[in-house]
Amino acid sequence: MVRAGRGIALDRRKSLQRLSLLPAALLLPQHSRAGGQLEEPLIDSVRTALSSAIANSAPPVPTFASTETRLVYLRWLSAMSDRLYPRKKDFTERIDFLQTVWYETRRAGLDTSLVLGLIQVESAFRKFAVSSVGARGYMQVMPFWTRVIGDGDAGKLFHMQTNLRFGCVILRHYLDRERGDVYMALGRYNGSRGKPQYPNAVFSAQRKWLNTA
Repeated sequence: MVRAGRGIALDRRKSLQRLSLLPAALLLPQHSRAGGQLEEPLIDSVRTALSSAIANSAPPVPTFASTETRLVYLRWLSAMSDRLYPRKKDFTERIDFLQTVWYETRRAGLDTSLVLGLIQVESAFRKFAVSSVGARGYMQVMPFWTRVIGDGDAGKLFHMQTNLRFGCVILRHYLDRERGDVYMALGRYNGSRGKPQYPNAVFSAQRKWLNTA
């Protein structure tokens, strides 16, 4: 028994020694390196409009006016699923995510490929990503938004549809503020308005998600 105990203790010490040789980045929780939106005063009409957009919690079930539009969607879903596979291996999770992105971007009047590029840059498609400034989830939404236009529960930003809903509504708001200027709206979304690094990174990532099929 004594020898067995010593053997276990030796194995534990060796395991700890091996762990100590791993890069520190592998031993720490993954964080996003993205920036964060800046809290700005909102006039009552804007606050009401954003709150209304968030409150409507319809499920992301696509509906189609014709068989052709449904086929277009299914071809898009198949192509995007193949491209997303390296980052999301589980089929059901991957399809649910893409269907929700498709629904929320159309609901907000956004380009789906742009939002997928933004998510790639912001969180690398990690549901529980947290940035150094506290932005959360796929679209790295700052917690203050839940107080400004939601119920104040920042924990909900780790819920897939809630996060995508907030992110798309906020990006739509910034696009309206910038009169349709995508470059400036992206900078505002990242908290780096007027600087080229973030918008250029999103535009570059967007190319992977363009539907060229």
